[in-house]
Amino acid sequence: MPVGTLGSVDLPSPTDSVSSRVELFERYLDAFRAEAIDKVRALSPREQRGTRLASGWTPVELLCHLAFVELRWLEWGFEGVEVVDPWGDRRDDRWYVDEGLSTEAVVARLEAQGARTRQILRRHDLSEIGLPSARWDGEEPPSLERILIHLLQEFARHVGHLDIVAELALTDG
Repeated sequence: MPVGTLGSVDLPSPTDSVSSRVELFERYLDAFRAEAIDKVRALSPREQRGTRLASGWTPVELLCHLAFVELRWLEWGFEGVEVVDPWGDRRDDRWYVDEGLSTEAVVARLEAQGARTRQILRRHDLSEIGLPSARWDGEEPPSLERILIHLLQEFARHVGHLDIVAELALTDG
């Protein structure tokens, strides 16, 4: 795989020209989000909703988790927006997706959350501190840039998890 790619998605190269750090964050988050979606879509429906891991999570649950991660950190956390169920991706201390929710509905949720993330990034400066909210458990809110660094590592880590699941599906399938 050539340097600067993540599966079928091009990552920003360190030599790419970008207009701002905000654009760089957007491009990386968009690339990781697209790659996670592509990896899940490439799996059979059985593999999307099944698990091969002792922890029991499924690829569709991971996509739903990523949408809620963005919601929790940026809308509920940084902007202090009232969110009805910020932990809607969890039931009984594990990731959860309602059986009636299709993979494409979960993908649409993640893509819509990505659009809201881009809007948030365009409205705020990276050095801006988040609003106090229940998200911070009484701690001082972090800057937008610090939240984005956290989101990038979370997305990168979970795309790596999907790499392993996809490889298991290919070798065992």
